[in-house]
Amino acid sequence: MSQSKPSPNAGPQGTNLHLQGGAAIVAPVSAFPGGVPGNALIVVPMAKPSDELLTKLEQGPVALDLDQMWKLLGFNGPAVQVQDAEGRPVAIGLEDLLAGLEKHWQENKDDLNRGRLFAQELMKYGRHEKAEKVMGKVVANGGTGDDWLGLGVAQLNQEKWEDAEGTLRGAQNLLPENPLPSLHLAKVMKAREDLAAERTMVERAIQIDPNSVDAWAYLYNQVREREGEEAAIVGVETLAAAEPNKKSAAPFVALQGFYSNAEETRDKALGFAKQAVERSPRDPLALVCLSALYGQKGDLQQVVEVLRPAEALMARDVRLANNYFEALFQLRDIERVTKLLNALAGSQNAQVKQFAIERSRMVAQFLQKQQAQLANAVRPPQQKQ
Repeated sequence: MSQSKPSPNAGPQGTNLHLQGGAAIVAPVSAFPGGVPGNALIVVPMAKPSDELLTKLEQGPVALDLDQMWKLLGFNGPAVQVQDAEGRPVAIGLEDLLAGLEKHWQENKDDLNRGRLFAQELMKYGRHEKAEKVMGKVVANGGTGDDWLGLGVAQLNQEKWEDAEGTLRGAQNLLPENPLPSLHLAKVMKAREDLAAERTMVERAIQIDPNSVDAWAYLYNQVREREGEEAAIVGVETLAAAEPNKKSAAPFVALQGFYSNAEETRDKALGFAKQAVERSPRDPLALVCLSALYGQKGDLQQVVEVLRPAEALMARDVRLANNYFEALFQLRDIERVTKLLNALAGSQNAQVKQFAIERSRMVAQFLQKQQAQLANAVRPPQQKQ
């Protein structure tokens, strides 16, 4: 999807100015004599703009790239969202976030959770070398199997194959019921072009957890690279038919994921998604995938039919709740929408509860608008003037 960019010669046009694209126009309020555009976002810089920028602003609006905008707003690095102590979203510069987490850990290196949190954020933003050093210290100070796994992933992302293999085998021993060490070891074997060992590790991951969608997706990709698409499907279906895997929806959830994005393959994805639900009718992810595919086809009634038996699961899974709500609301089945939201409002799941509150407000606003339109329609002509 392409993005249009504002013309470099565009001047202020009052409320007729439409902001588009991947850059923001920065200008003083006086540049909009007709009023601030409705699609504008008012921002207040935390630091004083540079003299160079102020000089440019005197000549009219200025287009900034994203990095320039963050710097103007006082962020040290790109803005990232975190939560404060009360769970409210807060934007902070990435470098400030990482510096704060490092300082927090340095204040008490015996608190391994501080190191884990720091390493987690480093990994999230691709700082794998620094994450390896932090996780190395956590492991050396009595880290768990999950810490070994994190260290191995940091080494893997730096293509330190020998170090990663040793660390991940340690994680494998410490986490015998977790498929991830084996799955990451498969990547090491692939890098070494040991295809037999790679396949062994993938199948071990599936044996540990037949419900691991990632493991089934890896199997599909491995066979497809070597033997082609149809062989990959057969490979997944064959292993899925083995006795320990017969009740798992994961093989077919994985398969539908490869075909759900393109319109020309969506029917194929739908077939796999149906098989997933047939295998495990109460698997939340299988139900989410199947209902989403029906939603993409515009078959809202079928979305309702798929999800109606799973209403009890929605109190714990906001994805199911969202798909069901959207279908009912678009069908204008307000009675069932209201019943659903009332039930979800009592959920112990914070995400589901918040979802119910927000959607209840939306429905209330919709009904108020409808009532106002109806009242206006029945009002005598002389009262409408």
